[in-house]
Amino acid sequence: MADLKAQFEQAVAESKSLPEKPDNMTLLKIYALYKQASSGDADGKRPGFSDMVGRAKWDAWNALTGQSSDEAMQAYVDLIESLK
Repeated sequence: MADLKAQFEQAVAESKSLPEKPDNMTLLKIYALYKQASSGDADGKRPGFSDMVGRAKWDAWNALTGQSSDEAMQAYVDLIESLK
Protein backbone atom coordinates (compact mmCIF):
# COMPACT_ATOMS: atom_id res chain seq x y z
CA MET A 1 0.00 0.00 0.00
CA ALA A 2 2.74 2.48 0.91
CA ASP A 3 4.45 1.60 -2.37
CA LEU A 4 1.28 2.31 -4.36
CA LYS A 5 0.81 5.61 -2.52
CA ALA A 6 4.39 6.59 -3.39
CA GLN A 7 3.81 5.66 -7.05
CA PHE A 8 0.58 7.69 -7.01
CA GLU A 9 2.30 10.76 -5.53
CA GLN A 10 5.08 10.43 -8.11
CA ALA A 11 2.50 10.21 -10.92
CA VAL A 12 0.72 13.31 -9.57
CA ALA A 13 4.02 15.21 -9.73
CA GLU A 14 4.74 13.88 -13.24
CA SER A 15 1.25 14.82 -14.44
CA LYS A 16 2.24 18.48 -14.13
CA SER A 17 5.11 18.10 -16.61
CA LEU A 18 3.77 15.87 -19.37
CA PRO A 19 5.39 16.37 -22.79
CA GLU A 20 2.09 17.65 -24.22
CA LYS A 21 -1.25 18.64 -22.73
CA PRO A 22 -3.78 15.78 -22.88
CA ASP A 23 -7.15 16.29 -24.57
CA ASN A 24 -10.15 17.31 -22.47
CA MET A 25 -11.56 13.78 -22.08
CA THR A 26 -8.20 12.54 -20.79
CA LEU A 27 -7.94 15.52 -18.45
CA LEU A 28 -11.39 14.65 -17.06
CA LYS A 29 -10.27 11.04 -16.52
CA ILE A 30 -7.11 12.22 -14.73
CA TYR A 31 -9.20 14.52 -12.53
CA ALA A 32 -11.79 11.86 -11.74
CA LEU A 33 -9.20 9.21 -10.86
CA TYR A 34 -7.32 11.68 -8.66
CA LYS A 35 -10.49 12.66 -6.78
CA GLN A 36 -11.60 9.03 -6.38
CA ALA A 37 -8.15 8.01 -5.11
CA SER A 38 -7.81 10.91 -2.70
CA SER A 39 -11.40 11.59 -1.60
CA GLY A 40 -13.46 8.50 -2.36
CA ASP A 41 -16.90 8.60 -3.98
CA ALA A 42 -18.25 11.91 -5.29
CA ASP A 43 -20.14 13.88 -2.69
CA GLY A 44 -22.23 17.00 -2.69
CA LYS A 45 -24.76 18.04 -5.26
CA ARG A 46 -24.15 17.94 -8.98
CA PRO A 47 -23.29 21.46 -10.19
CA GLY A 48 -26.01 23.32 -12.03
CA PHE A 49 -26.38 23.57 -15.79
CA SER A 50 -24.66 26.98 -15.88
CA ASP A 51 -21.42 25.43 -14.51
CA MET A 52 -20.55 23.24 -17.48
CA VAL A 53 -16.95 22.54 -16.42
CA GLY A 54 -17.88 21.74 -12.82
CA ARG A 55 -20.70 19.53 -14.03
CA ALA A 56 -18.42 17.58 -16.42
CA LYS A 57 -15.84 17.09 -13.65
CA TRP A 58 -18.47 15.95 -11.16
CA ASP A 59 -20.01 13.54 -13.70
CA ALA A 60 -16.60 12.02 -14.51
CA TRP A 61 -15.84 11.59 -10.80
CA ASN A 62 -19.32 10.23 -10.01
CA ALA A 63 -18.91 7.61 -12.78
CA LEU A 64 -16.18 6.01 -10.62
CA THR A 65 -18.47 5.52 -7.60
CA GLY A 66 -17.66 2.26 -5.85
CA GLN A 67 -14.09 2.03 -7.14
CA SER A 68 -11.64 1.58 -4.27
CA SER A 69 -8.96 4.14 -3.54
CA ASP A 70 -6.26 1.60 -4.43
CA GLU A 71 -7.89 0.78 -7.78
CA ALA A 72 -8.18 4.48 -8.61
CA MET A 73 -4.54 5.10 -7.61
CA GLN A 74 -3.35 2.26 -9.83
CA ALA A 75 -5.47 3.44 -12.77
CA TYR A 76 -4.13 6.98 -12.30
CA VAL A 77 -0.52 5.76 -12.26
CA ASP A 78 -1.13 3.64 -15.39
CA LEU A 79 -2.79 6.54 -17.23
CA ILE A 80 0.01 9.00 -16.45
CA GLU A 81 2.60 6.41 -17.51
CA SER A 82 0.81 5.99 -20.84
CA LEU A 83 0.93 9.76 -21.45
CA LYS A 84 4.68 10.17 -20.91
